[in-house]
Amino acid sequence: MKNIITTAVVVTACCALLTSAQCAAGNDAEDLQRKRGDVQMSDKELREKLNPEQYRVTQKDGTETAFENEYWDNHLAGIYVDVVSEEPLFASIHKYDSGSGWPAFTQPLVKKNVVEKKDRSWLMVRTEVRSADADSHLGHVFEDGPAPTGMRYCVNSASLHFIPVEELEAEGYGEFLPLFENDESSP
Repeated sequence: MKNIITTAVVVTACCALLTSAQCAAGNDAEDLQRKRGDVQMSDKELREKLNPEQYRVTQKDGTETAFENEYWDNHLAGIYVDVVSEEPLFASIHKYDSGSGWPAFTQPLVKKNVVEKKDRSWLMVRTEVRSADADSHLGHVFEDGPAPTGMRYCVNSASLHFIPVEELEAEGYGEFLPLFENDESSP
């Protein structure tokens, strides 16, 4: 019995050491599986799915250049989904020109799909926003937006994929069509 317990302790210790070494050495391994909310993708799969800027922004918490991104000046009607998980995040009916050079929204389209976290980087405290399912870095939210919410969700275009209102049904987002029935920018 004593030998069995000793063997179990040694095996457990070896497994712990091996796991620690694998984690330390494998942080950038392409086959590393990461739990990202409900979406599980390896680093290799993420790099294949995303362009380099999308990967840098969503996976490495990057920020794209203001006024030099795809959606900062987009005025078309539709919704914005996470570029990784395709979960619906924001709608054009809540988008406004904040003058910041990034897409800005007064509120999420589906509140549970946008998670807020404290961000203490760059020697300041901000509120970061991430997608719930993919844990993609989206941007930050500030309390300087217009009525009715007073919020400004400042989001990187690289973390978003835009789906025009006329493609919502075909893309599986038909449930959001009623939002655009009275929207003047809808076709």
